[in-house]
Amino acid sequence: MVAVSTEWDPETVFDVLGNEHVRQILVLASVKPVSAEELAEHTDASQPTVYRRVNVLQEYDMLAEQRQLDDEGNHYKTYRTTLEEVCFAVEDGGFTVEVELRRDLVDRFSEQPPEYNDDTTDSETVVESDGEAVAEDRLDDE
Repeated sequence: MVAVSTEWDPETVFDVLGNEHVRQILVLASVKPVSAEELAEHTDASQPTVYRRVNVLQEYDMLAEQRQLDDEGNHYKTYRTTLEEVCFAVEDGGFTVEVELRRDLVDRFSEQPPEYNDDTTDSETVVESDGEAVAEDRLDDE
């Protein structure tokens, strides 16, 4: 099982995703890995704002960081979206918030044959019923 680094509660999901820059970053980084500079250009946000949003997204495992090499051999960071789906459901006097994240486990299983080196989806469900929050984790192979 892969654990999410930060506890989720319903307010956190809505607080994080309620920011327009966060949603723009997630959309842009879902197409291809992008640098903070590219994100700032496409979101009309300052680089400090982009970095603050990127940090929050990384804290909640919605964005992964990668290192790239430019043509001169310099390293720079790019970001890609790991968030796949957020589902909010209301039923039976309570609600459920489910967050699905894409995780690359290649490093963890590098000794395994290639057929075992694939992505998995890690999903965490937060259920609130009668004012008491209960978190439930599961790992689904794709």
